Amino acid sequence: MTNEKYFNGEMMRRGRVEVICGSMFSGKTEELIRRMKRAKFARQKVEIFKPSIDTRYSDADVVSHEGNAITSTPVESAASILLMGSDCDVLGIDEAQFFDSQIVDVCNELANRGIRVIVAGLDLDFKAQPFGPMPQLCAIADEVTKVHAVCMRCGALAYVSHRIVEGDSQVLLGETHEYEPLCRECYEQATKGS
Repeated sequence: MTNEKYFNGEMMRRGRVEVICGSMFSGKTEELIRRMKRAKFARQKVEIFKPSIDTRYSDADVVSHEGNAITSTPVESAASILLMGSDCDVLGIDEAQFFDSQIVDVCNELANRGIRVIVAGLDLDFKAQPFGPMPQLCAIADEVTKVHAVCMRCGALAYVSHRIVEGDSQVLLGETHEYEPLCRECYEQATKGS
């Protein structure tokens, strides 16, 4: 009866995929860290991974904009997560938009093995286009939590991370000097004529 429990007389598997998405500065990583720490407190075996290109606050740890951190393993590809994360109860993945499309199959495989997979990432890039594998992850998720930052211009709920520096590359690791969260209306005003 590996990875199965009885609940009200019915068998229930623990495996599932939870996605936390939204713009920059919306608290995605904070929520991921909170869920992972809660699982640790419950004495569950946890592992957390992040893309090795994300070295903004730490080479190894997952760190939120607020400075909260949790130990993680940086990896080059989604396949590495499958190899290294199969012996845990709860597996976290931060900045999922930076992984290759194989991350979707990896999350499905881990969930099918009975692992609770918690994924955090940007759902839209700075051009307000779906970012990497995030749309597919949202589609296969058992649960999707959309979190919102506050628009830096009007105070409404933010919709997208607006890039405020030059550059057309989809991937540009940054902070408040490079991005600002904007609502849909303020984003449209900011990008008119671009």
